[in-house]
Amino acid sequence: MDGNRGLRALPRRCATIGGFFALEPRPPCPQMSQMHEIKPGQSIELLKELHILTRDGKMNQDSRRKLKQVYHLYQFIEPLLQQAQGESGGVKLVDHGAGKSYLGFILYDLFFKAPGRAPGDASCIYGIETRDDLVQKSRDLAARLEFPAMSFLNLSVAQATASPLLPSKVDVVTALHACNTATDDAISFALAKQARFVVLVPCCQAEVAAVLRKNKARALSAGPLAEIWRHPLHTREFGSQVTNALRCLQLEAHGYSVSVTELVGWEHSMKNELIIAEYKNLPRRRPAERLHEVLAELGLEEMGERFYAGGEPASAPAVTSP
Repeated sequence: MDGNRGLRALPRRCATIGGFFALEPRPPCPQMSQMHEIKPGQSIELLKELHILTRDGKMNQDSRRKLKQVYHLYQFIEPLLQQAQGESGGVKLVDHGAGKSYLGFILYDLFFKAPGRAPGDASCIYGIETRDDLVQKSRDLAARLEFPAMSFLNLSVAQATASPLLPSKVDVVTALHACNTATDDAISFALAKQARFVVLVPCCQAEVAAVLRKNKARALSAGPLAEIWRHPLHTREFGSQVTNALRCLQLEAHGYSVSVTELVGWEHSMKNELIIAEYKNLPRRRPAERLHEVLAELGLEEMGERFYAGGEPASAPAVTSP
């Protein structure tokens, strides 16, 4: 028999190595590969409910991308939870604009339900949402999954700030894609509740852009800076950028250390900015002054109250440094 013809007749997984026949490695089982992407101990039922896994427990390209996003965000939040837990023995986290409580359930599954929690651990996740049907669905899911330390409240931010159903002081406040001023409301809540950490992924921001648009003629007559936002598209984009910069200054003016980064794996969304603030009782005077200066420079003085909630308004930035 012709040697080459003999080789062609071999199964496709056969090859020659040093003159010997050998089987090529079998491709990994898709189901096993998928399970390696899921962290040990995660609730498969939860992942199905969140559409990260299909109903038959499999993953597709879309669900794999969702899981990547979840883990990437979790790697930023986990150290904050660990630090808060180490200092207080329990973590009180409030998620504003919770929607279907996607973030809260994932955090509970990956961190809060971990075995070995100390006796008397008062950790709890509070999901704040104004749509009653979503609140009820979250309650039903938490009961079905036996996640007892989750509470879902049908409240606005203003109501949540004064509600006796929430603790007077919390450790972490999150707001994931809270639209327009909802992110600012979450910041106000965090300041009122003396939150140790604030985690924000801002969404659409229209309020600052509207004020820039209203005062555009005056700004253009005052100097060339307004050329940056003269065109409508630039007004919207610049307004969004300014909004987040003002939010950072606001938090710094209340003694927080602020970092800003980008969430990878969120390429399908333009809203992938992550703001993390940690209270460190830092000097407040300079960021308060800078906040006032930016508002004045851009003709946004009327928004001083919005971006200085919980303290002296930015139009009067005489804040005593600690």
